[in-house]
Amino acid sequence: MSDRSVSKRSQEKRWYTVLAPEQFDRAELGTTPATEPEQVLNRTIETTLGDVMEGGENNVKLTFQVTDVGSDSAYTEFATHELTRDYKRSLVRRGSSKVKAVLTLRTADDYRITVHPVAFTTKVADRSQKEAIRAKMTDLVTEAAAERTFEEFLDSVVQGHLSSAIYNEAKTIYPLRRVEVEKTNLDARPAEVQTEEETAAVGE
Repeated sequence: MSDRSVSKRSQEKRWYTVLAPEQFDRAELGTTPATEPEQVLNRTIETTLGDVMEGGENNVKLTFQVTDVGSDSAYTEFATHELTRDYKRSLVRRGSSKVKAVLTLRTADDYRITVHPVAFTTKVADRSQKEAIRAKMTDLVTEAAAERTFEEFLDSVVQGHLSSAIYNEAKTIYPLRRVEVEKTNLDARPAEVQTEEETAAVGE
């Protein structure tokens, strides 16, 4: 291929400004090139909470997926929230216990999500204490999802309100050092959930 052909192809590419969801005030996430708008669909971009929200933490990663493309902009929706690896490693201490849960839930507006809450105790907890902490986390996260829309639930996660609520309730079971939501995944949107349920009903 000649240099001229390569140059022509590169000139045909357009750059699209990738924007965060409206929930994050359409913050600019960067740019991405494509020769056709359809090529931009489903691309993902990773950023930090500090980059899209004033006062947000840089130890929180957010992944967004492009779901719509305009003339020069690519619009995204939330895909994943996760603590950075270094921050998660810093939370682990000798002489204490780590209590985790993995919960697949539905929000009040029928988004299906998977949530990973985790609690760290000040000292080593016994089995019954860890089970009680896990049960309390499960109850509180399940209740929070059922009572909130997806956006409201995500706000409570990224702003730390859900972690604080778990900490305040679970510390009465055993002294806690820290509570976090390690990861939140968007598994299915309401239309996808409905389609799955209809398909399952037909198969019964």
